[in-house]
Amino acid sequence: MNSPAVKAFIRKHSNSFWYTPEDKKEDISEDMLVEFILNYGTLDDVTELFRILGINKVAQVFFSATGRKKLNYYPEIHNYFSLFFNKHA
Repeated sequence: MNSPAVKAFIRKHSNSFWYTPEDKKEDISEDMLVEFILNYGTLDDVTELFRILGINKVAQVFFSATGRKKLNYYPEIHNYFSLFFNKHA
């Protein structure tokens, strides 16, 4: 269950989750939230996500992605945030 702050963030970025039915968007997983914001969000979106979830939680979700989930990150995004989180989280 997502917190009210996470639900508000998802509503604000609803277009990013275009293929998720409207009535299910607020219940998307943290994995999907982090993946979509890191892949498609702006720097402001990423900063807001860090503020809401915390940089360590975002890093934990990011590094826990394995197999197909890991491959969902664009290679340059995965490389950048691997370096970023290793230094800052």
